[in-house]
Amino acid sequence: MGRLLLSLGQIIYEQEGVYIHSSCGKTNDQDSLISGILRVLEKDAEVIVDWRPLDDALDSSSILYAGKDSSSVVEWTQPPKERGYRGSEHLNSYEAEWDMVNTVPFKKKPHTNGDAPSHRNGKSKWSFLFSLTDLKSIKQNKEGMGWSYLVFCLKDDVVLPALHFHQGDSKLLIDSLEKYVVLCESPQDKRTLLVNCQNKSLSQSFENLLDEPAYGLIQKIKKDPYTATMVGFSKVTNYIFDSLRGSDPSTHQRPPSEMADFLSDAIPGLKINQQEEPGFEVITRIDLGERPVVQRREPVSLEEWTKNIDSEGRILNVDNMKQMIFRGGLSHALRKQAWKFLLGYFPWDSTKEERTQLQKQKTDEYFRMKLQWKSVSEEQEKRNSRLRDYRSLIEKDVNRTDRTNKFYEGQDNPGLILLHDILMTYCMYDFDLGYVQGMSDLLSPLLYVMENEVDAFWCFASYMDQMHQNFEEQMQGMKTQLIQLSTLLRLLDSGFCSYLESQDSGYLYFCFRWLLIRFKREFSFLDILRLWEVMWTELPCKNFHLLLCCAILESEKQQIMEKHYGFNEILKHINELSMKIDVEDVLCKAEAISLQMVKCKELPQAVCEILGLQDSEVATPDSDTGEDENVAMTSCPASTFQSDALPVLATSGARDDNTTQISVSPNVSRLTPA
Repeated sequence: MGRLLLSLGQIIYEQEGVYIHSSCGKTNDQDSLISGILRVLEKDAEVIVDWRPLDDALDSSSILYAGKDSSSVVEWTQPPKERGYRGSEHLNSYEAEWDMVNTVPFKKKPHTNGDAPSHRNGKSKWSFLFSLTDLKSIKQNKEGMGWSYLVFCLKDDVVLPALHFHQGDSKLLIDSLEKYVVLCESPQDKRTLLVNCQNKSLSQSFENLLDEPAYGLIQKIKKDPYTATMVGFSKVTNYIFDSLRGSDPSTHQRPPSEMADFLSDAIPGLKINQQEEPGFEVITRIDLGERPVVQRREPVSLEEWTKNIDSEGRILNVDNMKQMIFRGGLSHALRKQAWKFLLGYFPWDSTKEERTQLQKQKTDEYFRMKLQWKSVSEEQEKRNSRLRDYRSLIEKDVNRTDRTNKFYEGQDNPGLILLHDILMTYCMYDFDLGYVQGMSDLLSPLLYVMENEVDAFWCFASYMDQMHQNFEEQMQGMKTQLIQLSTLLRLLDSGFCSYLESQDSGYLYFCFRWLLIRFKREFSFLDILRLWEVMWTELPCKNFHLLLCCAILESEKQQIMEKHYGFNEILKHINELSMKIDVEDVLCKAEAISLQMVKCKELPQAVCEILGLQDSEVATPDSDTGEDENVAMTSCPASTFQSDALPVLATSGARDDNTTQISVSPNVSRLTPA
């Protein structure tokens, strides 16, 4: 619950004696005046406006779930016959004790006297909070008309109760808000202040771009690059060009560089093609040597896995097991067990009994969090803009889940319902991050494999610990990965990089979706299971997913360059690769690239840091692993990826025709990507 409750953060404004007149002025009865505290809080770069009655001022839980006597509380009690300890060996029976959490809707408590519910004397139901980014307008009272009051209207047209300032006017509040937003009078009503929010944080609204008019589309892409990459590039880029040109014939000849600058600005701080940037490492001429041929084996079988478990259930020779998984993946029957270890849900050195106890503990923890959001009434949710937004985004994404897998077929499929519930519960687990589009892509394969709500949740939480930076508002993880990818690609093929730059594509924006959700939309559902389990071994080096990107680009280099693809064609071509990439071929090429790099004795320090190579060979599985030599192997074709030499920079710092620059700052390269 520690992550669920809203901590105060920094108090920007606080005022007692701010009343809600619950009777709308029809009576002067004191019970109709609810006294409360109004606060403006700054927390994690977000500004929150929070009002609650004095009785609830110290009870932040009332914002997120009902009190014991609330009319909206979930009427759930553990059945007496199931309260006793059943033994850890019956985990499914233990989970059954929580079944009511899944089935109880928002029910109103019966009231024997026929009166309205008390809500702690009718007060706690008035509590509300909202993010300043959700504020649409503020309506003020007429001057000289009694107490000063304000009415907040949110962007989804929710109008909150009027707040009456009995102990002073509302000017101080307006002054506090104007530090964060621009307020201007409405042309239609001088009493209404319209909000133009200056907060440029990443939007979490992922609506269909193509439903927007031209100006709205451009603004959404600049504000929300996630959206631009989650829809078809082939449609978006043509539409963007038409939008930029408009109807003025004089604008029809604008160069593609204008579009490139526009997309580059969508990720502030992303500077890849900075040829004159001071502090960037310039590499002497390097011959990476011959690219080795790599072979892959058959997936690890259930029999092989079982042979590596001792009598107490511990995994033996973990390093060897990871090497086998890296080299061939897992048979599907084994994934439900092995993924829990690969993702860190189960410790590799744990016994079977320890894992059973851990699952029991995690089951309790999960359903308590799930009960929290299921206990929120519709009325309370209207007053919690963040929770309301999270639910809306989750419902949209779940409805767009890939239905090609039978596990998620049908509108009311249980798999879709569990997706929704797990994602909502994750919002309780990490309320600050909440939900961002793309998370459902990471969860759906996990739920498919686990076939269990609790195990899927904790595997997802572990995966999100790795991927967290990809979804943060400042996008630092995404910036870092794009810069590191540019560094690796330039080392492997500076000629290809130069071509991309000449077509204003050197920022590699077309790889954004690959990195954001780890290729989920680029490979078939079954292929992504193989790809992810290989990456989770953390072999053969750090940031192996960046070498996978290089391997894919290697395969497409010839077509891009020979057909002289420009900016728009490159985006379109990369987008249309989806579901057409051979996963085994890409894994072979990426491993071969890692071997080629580690054998290079003059590997640049920036590249060593990206790949985690510190004067030691890459942790690639070797042939001496005790594996059966008769295991079927898949051979990869020789690489066509040209390793252009990287020339020398004169000691004076002047550049000549034989120099090229690795575009990564030492400071940036030390950042840890998601």
